[in-house]
Amino acid sequence: MTGAVAALCLPDAAGVGFKPQHFADLCAAPGAVRWLEIHAENYMGAGGRPLAQLRHLAERFPISVHGVGASLGGAAPLDPDHLARLKHLCDWLTPASFSEHLAWSSHAGAFLNDLLPLAYTDATLARLVEHIDQMQETLGRRMLLENPSSYVSFVESTWEEPDFLAELCRRTGCGLLLDINNVFVSAWNLGFSPQAYVDALPLERVGEIHLGGHEAQQDDQGAPVLIDDHGSPVADPVWALLDYTLAHSGPRPVLIEWDNDIPDWPVLAAEAARAARALESLPR
Repeated sequence: MTGAVAALCLPDAAGVGFKPQHFADLCAAPGAVRWLEIHAENYMGAGGRPLAQLRHLAERFPISVHGVGASLGGAAPLDPDHLARLKHLCDWLTPASFSEHLAWSSHAGAFLNDLLPLAYTDATLARLVEHIDQMQETLGRRMLLENPSSYVSFVESTWEEPDFLAELCRRTGCGLLLDINNVFVSAWNLGFSPQAYVDALPLERVGEIHLGGHEAQQDDQGAPVLIDDHGSPVADPVWALLDYTLAHSGPRPVLIEWDNDIPDWPVLAAEAARAARALESLPR
């Protein structure tokens, strides 16, 4: 990647995904968390309260920008209008981190409002390398790529997911956003060891860690399946997997994601405090 801006860094501390209903609480007690994350697509407008709040918060907190609509894994070229709006946001905000998903979400001009899975093949790898390179060149900054939550696997896949992520990092210079809840959900649904998955990743590439809630449902045959829903507290096995990961990676920025059935601020702050304690317990 050429022409990259000077890198800002998130602190190796607990943060939360910003929700407007928590704006007053964050302003009143800014010490409850050390950094915030926003979804890029909510701040691509020309003005109004969202941007005014974001400008205010950016004076007090490092901000991570998390994209959800680029469709990096899609077959079509990246949308130049979307990239231009994303670049404008990052240029004035100068976030400490930018991330997107290992997924696709659009086809033939239609946006599907979901993060859909990919077959891990050489052809998919080449397409993602091209798209990640284009995004990093356009933004002038290194991006982090988030691992997905999975509910199916593809017979066409010729790569294991950790190896696929590692190769994307090697070819593009991007980093990883390691979603611990996604690892746990995928491991449960597909029958692999979440600890072995973490062990197989290039943990030195991890620039941010996400934690969120999931829901237990049943598939059509009555078998249990976990759904990544970002609508409940982090489950105890996911906290345990965070401890396992941090023991191997060392301290990293850790985010609490809670996007549905959003709780009052004290509930979210308590989750962030638990993440902070996990970081504080690491050997110094």
